[in-house]
Amino acid sequence: MTKPGGDNQQQKRHGLVALSCAGLVAVMVGLSFAAVPLYRLFCQVTGYGGVPQRAESAPEKVLDRTIRIRFDANVDRALPWAFEPVERVIEVKISETALAFFKASNESSAPVTGTAIFNVSPELAARYFAKIECFCFTQQTLAAGASIEMPVSFFIDPKLVEDEDTKNLSEITLSYTFYRDDKDPGVAVVPADGKSGS
Repeated sequence: MTKPGGDNQQQKRHGLVALSCAGLVAVMVGLSFAAVPLYRLFCQVTGYGGVPQRAESAPEKVLDRTIRIRFDANVDRALPWAFEPVERVIEVKISETALAFFKASNESSAPVTGTAIFNVSPELAARYFAKIECFCFTQQTLAAGASIEMPVSFFIDPKLVEDEDTKNLSEITLSYTFYRDDKDPGVAVVPADGKSGS
């Protein structure tokens, strides 16, 4: 025999369980959207995953030791750009502010916006590779057929020579890959014969 009000209490319990499940799903969805920016922030702060640090300025004291910096440039197939370092290798003193340039050219017949992602190898060196200014901090838009030289200003933190894992490094590679921006409406593709369609 069912107690008076038993069905009502059971419905309340079911409603509470359903509400709890919906809340849990909402939290999980929220965390999944937050995961990428949080991971990116974690990498920027720690240098994890080969992501260089950001800094306002280089230390005042420059060490009398040089290190070779190699530059690597890549472009995703969806972005109709040519992209390369102006110089492939430079030598810099540790904690000295250095400036390097990359050249990008839009090879399409329409303006295109690109975003660069970057990393440093070996990964252990990323925490000591600090950027002051970089074209990769913002989106880049190139008009049809336009070219531009884009600077990156950086230094190697002197703590690199105090770290047992990195003190003997003689070379670091800074690598960029340009991707078409997700919000870019697309590119008018010019056919191989050089004539655009109507």
